[in-house]
Amino acid sequence: MPKAGSDLTLDGRGDPLWLVLELTYRCPLACPWCNNPVHLDRYKNELDTDEWKRVLHEARELGALQLGFSGGEPALRRDLEELVAEADELGYYTNLITSGMGLNAKRLADLKEAGLKQIQLSVQHADRDRNDALVGTRSFEQKLTIAREIKALGYPMVLNVPISRHNIDAVGRMIELAESVGADFVEFANIQYYNWALLNRSELLPTREQLQAAEAEVQAARKRLGEAMTIYFVIPDYFDGRPKACMNGWGAIHMTIAPDGTALPCQEAAVIEGLEFPSVREHELAWIWRDSPTFNHFRGEDWMQEPCRSCPEREHDFGGCRCQAYLLTGDAARTDPACDKSPDHHLIREALAEASATSPLKNIRMRDHGPATRSGRG
Repeated sequence: MPKAGSDLTLDGRGDPLWLVLELTYRCPLACPWCNNPVHLDRYKNELDTDEWKRVLHEARELGALQLGFSGGEPALRRDLEELVAEADELGYYTNLITSGMGLNAKRLADLKEAGLKQIQLSVQHADRDRNDALVGTRSFEQKLTIAREIKALGYPMVLNVPISRHNIDAVGRMIELAESVGADFVEFANIQYYNWALLNRSELLPTREQLQAAEAEVQAARKRLGEAMTIYFVIPDYFDGRPKACMNGWGAIHMTIAPDGTALPCQEAAVIEGLEFPSVREHELAWIWRDSPTFNHFRGEDWMQEPCRSCPEREHDFGGCRCQAYLLTGDAARTDPACDKSPDHHLIREALAEASATSPLKNIRMRDHGPATRSGRG
């Protein structure tokens, strides 16, 4: 199988090129693989509109170029259009990462006028009932309606399909669905196992045979479609023997701001206990990025243990994912167990064995809907 994750390498010259604003963790869906924190009650006090605008200005001054509005469901923020307009005025390339819930034709047109450049829409299955069961609510028809409205307005559209054992056998049908709504890109993003997905890992992990069959369908579709549609297929690093590169390195090009203003060097970093993640409410973004102990904690190579410290691949995979290392071993400085050179790689083998022996949807835990309170015009 090909290496998990993207082969793209970016030299950010020390700038946070890629900024993700998690505007809210509120969401009408209950996806059991959600990458939002398990303890959603800790994120009730969302940044207000003016606070988000200050973040946009400070990040742009630092060199940020690519901006994703995410969540939860970012369309639940009433100030989304205002924030998009501010970002466009500052020169960001803006991308909305959405379930489609909370959107309609008027809002999509307003977002277009505000300067939104691209939309990434999630769909979980090609079958209505299967899709709705996977996310815990009726949403399939709304997603298809929004997909058609997105294309009618001329947006580039990425159809994002989070892949697990519950929908991997429908990859071919999902490609047909993407064709029917005019998607420009399809990303089959095999679930990475953090937060809610880790809680449900044994019921979500596909088999190697499922992955190989799905890859074959993707390859056949790529050959058939040519340049008409770009299809990405990202396998979970549990099957690869090598870890995925951690966002081009911890604090190298990426910054996420959580709904309460917590600044993170990747979207999952808050899972690592013992690190104090700074808040944009207390510090300027320049200090957070350049000087905060947390953002500097895993930069470079001095923190590395063996076998990473002497591994010739360390400049390419950065020792793997610090969050995954912590979640699986309790030590964020250990070699990511996804690497077959790791002394903890047996944890991956054991997880695969457990998943193969588990009957799906027997004990799956659906995501909570998240905090109900909100701040400012959000």
